[in-house]
Amino acid sequence: MSETERVLRMREASDAVEAIGWRYLLGELRTTVAVDSLAQGIEATNTALAACATDADDHLRFDVRPSHVVLVLQSAAKAKVTDVDTALAARVSEALAATGLTTDPAIDKADTHSLQLVEIAVDALDIPLVRPFWKAVFGYVTEPDKDGPTDALVDPLRQAPAIWFQQMDAPRPQRNRIHFDVCVPHDEAQRRIAAGVAAGGRVIYDTEAPAFWVLADPEGNEVCITTWQGRQPD
Repeated sequence: MSETERVLRMREASDAVEAIGWRYLLGELRTTVAVDSLAQGIEATNTALAACATDADDHLRFDVRPSHVVLVLQSAAKAKVTDVDTALAARVSEALAATGLTTDPAIDKADTHSLQLVEIAVDALDIPLVRPFWKAVFGYVTEPDKDGPTDALVDPLRQAPAIWFQQMDAPRPQRNRIHFDVCVPHDEAQRRIAAGVAAGGRVIYDTEAPAFWVLADPEGNEVCITTWQGRQPD
């Protein structure tokens, strides 16, 4: 990261790109581009690469499918969003628009599924004791500048869910101690919660919304729907 590159606060990063179809999720900017074929997806990716120019290696990641391309911008050095990332997002969106393509948080053209990231949360009484086990069996690593005994673990290829650890104060055998966090765009959360409730679940905790809501399935297994909002003072 250059000396002039500045890490952005969550709201600043989100506000900078929302109007151009990107969303802030877990320290990344993400968007999708609907395409009609794998070949068109590769063309769209090449357009994004050209727009990022020499910054591509340090900031851009992508996943190309026959129906869509997922584009990700994040400073690799800091594992956070910087002002370079928001500037690149604008350049990528403009370049793609010139080819007739659009950056959009919806995965499919019917707008039925939005971007999301999944994390696995492990509740533990002694996080430094259990963390090495999870790091070993998943083959995970830590993010740059984050190798403390309680820090989260990530897939080195950034393809599988991150694992983070939640401190327990006492044993809790009566309910699950591993749950999923589903991070969605801030404007997708209510729709995702409503879908979960309609499918038989219930909201069991919303005191800290919009940072997260805890939902339970009909047997009491829990999942959190999370957003970036409510995590930093404006």
